[in-house]
Amino acid sequence: MRFSQLLLILRARRWILIGTVLFTVLVTLGVSLLLPKTYKATSSLLLNYKGVDPVTGLSMPGQLLPGYMATQIDIITSKNVALRVVDKLGLANSEAVQAQFQEATQGRGTLRDWLADLLLNKLEIVPSRESSVVDVSFKGSDPQFVAAIANAFADEYQKVSIQLKVEPLKKASAYFNEQTKLLRDNVELAQSRLSKYQQENGIVSVDNRLDVESNRLNDLSAQLVAAQGMAMEARSRQGMAQGGMSAESPDVASNPLIQNLKIGLGSAESKLAEIDQRLGRNHPQYQSAKAEVDRLRADFNAQLKIASSSVGNNAQIMSQREGAVRAALQAQKDKVLLLNRTRDEMNVLNKDVESAQRAFDAASQRFAQTNIEGQSEQSDISILNPAVPPISPAGPKVFLNTVVSAFLGFMLGLAFSLLAEMLNRRVRSEADLVAELQVPVLGVLEWGTAKSKRSSLKKSPLIRRLSAN
Repeated sequence: MRFSQLLLILRARRWILIGTVLFTVLVTLGVSLLLPKTYKATSSLLLNYKGVDPVTGLSMPGQLLPGYMATQIDIITSKNVALRVVDKLGLANSEAVQAQFQEATQGRGTLRDWLADLLLNKLEIVPSRESSVVDVSFKGSDPQFVAAIANAFADEYQKVSIQLKVEPLKKASAYFNEQTKLLRDNVELAQSRLSKYQQENGIVSVDNRLDVESNRLNDLSAQLVAAQGMAMEARSRQGMAQGGMSAESPDVASNPLIQNLKIGLGSAESKLAEIDQRLGRNHPQYQSAKAEVDRLRADFNAQLKIASSSVGNNAQIMSQREGAVRAALQAQKDKVLLLNRTRDEMNVLNKDVESAQRAFDAASQRFAQTNIEGQSEQSDISILNPAVPPISPAGPKVFLNTVVSAFLGFMLGLAFSLLAEMLNRRVRSEADLVAELQVPVLGVLEWGTAKSKRSSLKKSPLIRRLSAN
C-alpha cells in the first residue's frame, strides 16, 4: 500500500480515526481525574565508602568493588529491613490493617510478612550514576505516611548495615578470646618447662656463666702451655744434671755449697801438691792434707749428687704440674661443652617461650581490635536529605496521560480505519482499478457540489497518448 492510498483511506474513514482518538483521550482524562492522588516522598542516603574504617583506620578494599552499590540496594529492599520498618512504625497493631489482611489473604501467612511485601512493592530505590547517593522513595495516598515510611527505611537500613558489620566481628572476637586463653596456657606451659630446666640444672644465667667458664678455660690453656715449657726445660736440666757432665750443669754449678766445696777442694789439692813436693807420702802432714782432700772430694761428690737429684725432683714436679693442668683443662673443656649443650637446650626452650609469647601477643592484639570493632555503632551510611511530606501529588499525571492517550488513540484509530477498509473495500483512486482489474483507466469522472450541474471528462494518461498519436 502506497502512502497516497493510506491518506485516501484515512480521509474516507476520518470519523473513525477522530472518534477513536477522542474516545481514548476522554476515557484517559476521566480515569486520570477519578484516580486517587498519589504522593511520593524521597529520603537521600550518602554511602560514604572511603575505604577506611572510622575506628581502626584500616583500609577496606571490599567496599571499593563494583558490586558494592548493588549489594547495598539489595539490602535496602530486603525483607529483613521491611519487617523492621513494620515493627518500628507498629503497622501490624492497627485493627483496620488486621481486617484488611484477613480479607485479602483469608488468614494465610503472617501479617508482618504481608505488610512487608506491600511496602516493598511501593518502594523505589534509585542510585545515582556518578555519585554515592541513593534515593529511597515511597509512594502512597497519605503524604505524612509516605514520608514516615521513607525515613523508616533509611533508618532501619543504617541499623541493618551496622548489624551486618558488627555481628561477624563479635563472632571473630569470641573466637580470638578462646584462642587467647589457649595461647596463654601455651605460654605458661613453655615458661614452666624453661623454669623447671633451670632449676634442675642450677642455671641462673647461661650466658654469664659461660663467659666465666670460657675465660677459665682460656686461662688453663695458657697455664698448660707455660707448664709444658717449664716441664721441657726441667727435663733438659735433669738430663744434663744426671748425665756424665753433672758438674757442668747450670743448676749444679750455681749451687753455692758446691761452689764453696769446689773452692775448698781446689785449695786442699793445691796444699797437698805443695806438701807432696816437700815431704814424703808417709809424712803426717802429707797424710793429713790427703785426708782433707779426700774428705772435701767426698763432700763435693755427695753435694753434687744431691744437687742432681734436686734438679730431677724439680723436673718431676714440673711434669706433675703439667699433668694436673692438662687434667684441669680437660675437665674445664667438658664443663664448657656441657654448658654449651645446656645453653642450646635452653635456647630451644626460650624460643618456644618466645614463639608462644608472639602468638599470644598477636592474638591479644586482634582480640582487642575486633572487640572494639564489634562494639562500634558507627556507620559509613549517612542520611543526606530526610524525607518530608510532599506538598503536591506525584500522580496521576493528567497532561502526560493525555498526550500518551492521544498517541495511542491515533494508533488505534489508524488500526480501526484500516480494518474497516479491509472489511468494506472501496475504490479510492485509479490506481486501485489498475491494481485490482488489471485494465487501463480511460478517464475519471469527478463529482462535487460545485460541479453538480456539469461533468467533465478528465483524460487518462492512456487517452492523452492516444490523442497525441
